[in-house]
Amino acid sequence: MPKQEAPLHQLKAYLPEGCFDEVAHYLLHYKVHLTITRERKTVLGDYRNSYADKNHRISVNGNLNKYAFLITLLHELAHLFTYERHGHRVQAHGQEWKNEYSKILAQFLLKKIFPPDIYKALLKTLQNPAASSCADTTLLRVLHHYDEKEDGISLVETLPPGSLFSIKGGRVFKKMEQVRKRFKCVEIATGKIYLFSPVYEVEMLKQ
Repeated sequence: MPKQEAPLHQLKAYLPEGCFDEVAHYLLHYKVHLTITRERKTVLGDYRNSYADKNHRISVNGNLNKYAFLITLLHELAHLFTYERHGHRVQAHGQEWKNEYSKILAQFLLKKIFPPDIYKALLKTLQNPAASSCADTTLLRVLHHYDEKEDGISLVETLPPGSLFSIKGGRVFKKMEQVRKRFKCVEIATGKIYLFSPVYEVEMLKQ
């Protein structure tokens, strides 16, 4: 099954020490249906508002490290808080959401549960939260240090120019020059050009 409901008592295994009680309070208070999903490359979490007889629904990728899992969950809870206060009258990642996310993030930063490098990156996030956790490359770069390392897996930005690499699904690319914040890469089979995030995880191939 692509999704599984997360019994509340099992949620501790996905969270850093010292935050379960507060997270559980929010989930119970707002009657959130939480699901833990398989890895999704383009999104780390998702929120769906309550309607009719359906509760608020939040999903978070289950492959994230504990710090990334908590940050993603807080991101989605901020959507819930925004909906509770404003309904559909505001933009999904407008100032109202940024205010809610900054407030709950600051609340958890006070608990001193994050390592110093993540704490520092989150302080910058407080000033202007990104619409997607995937878009915050500075934070993703720091969080990557706490992932379980897979043999042969690297970030695009760490590969030498001209390197060949593959992504999930087997497509092979050659790394080219950097264009602003992303790297231009050519797909070997088609010759098409794609732009990759510097913190996209790939498997480097021998040449």
